Amino acid sequence: MILMAWDHVSGFWNPGHRGSEGLMGYRTIYPDFTQFLLRFVTHYCAPTFIFLAGTSMALSTHKRLMAGAKQKEVSSHIFKRGVVLILFAVFVESPAFGLSPLYFGVLSCIGLCFIIFSFYRRLPASTIFFISILIIVAHPLLNLSWIPDTNPVGYYLRVILHEPSFQRYPYVGLYPIVPWIGIMGLGWCFGIFLLTYDWSKIGKLIAALIGSGISLLGVWFIVRLFNGFGNLVPRIGDTLEDWLFVSKYPPDLAFFLWTLGGMSFLLALGLVLQHRGGFMKRITGAILSFGRVPLFFYLTHLWFYRLTPGWITRPLFQLDLLSTAVFWIVGLIILWRLCLRYERIKREHPDSLLKYV
Repeated sequence: MILMAWDHVSGFWNPGHRGSEGLMGYRTIYPDFTQFLLRFVTHYCAPTFIFLAGTSMALSTHKRLMAGAKQKEVSSHIFKRGVVLILFAVFVESPAFGLSPLYFGVLSCIGLCFIIFSFYRRLPASTIFFISILIIVAHPLLNLSWIPDTNPVGYYLRVILHEPSFQRYPYVGLYPIVPWIGIMGLGWCFGIFLLTYDWSKIGKLIAALIGSGISLLGVWFIVRLFNGFGNLVPRIGDTLEDWLFVSKYPPDLAFFLWTLGGMSFLLALGLVLQHRGGFMKRITGAILSFGRVPLFFYLTHLWFYRLTPGWITRPLFQLDLLSTAVFWIVGLIILWRLCLRYERIKREHPDSLLKYV
């Protein structure tokens, strides 16, 4: 979430910021390698966020069922949460980016995936796991030519399903549900796994996560080396930037192997830190405060860092890298206090509409 904030504040104010990696085959040109790396490290955000959304949904579903809720009530809650996310996407996220209300971004993607999961979750975890792997690996083979794109409905449907595009305004989007629902499915299965895990064997789980990270990065190296299947934007050279440049819109197999591999290491690190003293204090405590109210943080940070009304589409000024970094850090401190305040209000009103934010 902190890296996501950097990506957005940089996108708003840093003229050297770039994006759109792989969009319609686009190969992004960066001003320099530093700007490339500062964008590249933020690739971890969306896969980790969507993966953990699936994990959180599995854990919260189990908690509700253990508290006596019926399956129909749980499905209704997940469905409503998905609708709320889509509404926030239309009325809060899209105008923050100065885009069309029909922009199908990360909130719309997660919201629609939640709606699908309100009934999809009833399948066995093993089935969801298999389908998720199949989606992640084989989604580039998906052919939507049977959906006519000559009319707005068909075109927008293809954008939502698998073909991110900014070619036909206002029917634009960057996060189609295929393949992202595959990532959420893996997160769901991970959550189911955690529910039955023997936490006295935490060391084995940490080792398994590290092993998964190494394995995923190893496969990433092979995929990039052969430069064929799994690379929607082929490697054109042998520089570090050439090796690391992967398609994000839509994400190819190389993108997922790299980011999920890194995520595995970060999850292992989190478990290690959790079993040390002072985990809930100092910097980790501040980071956890963001994670306890992730949707509030996301919606608030967009408009906080934007600093301008929605009807102003061009930035009022530009910042160099150092000034952007200072703005980012100062903003995180302010957002930390806002998240603490919001969390307290939400806890005091557990049955209000705040439970959806």
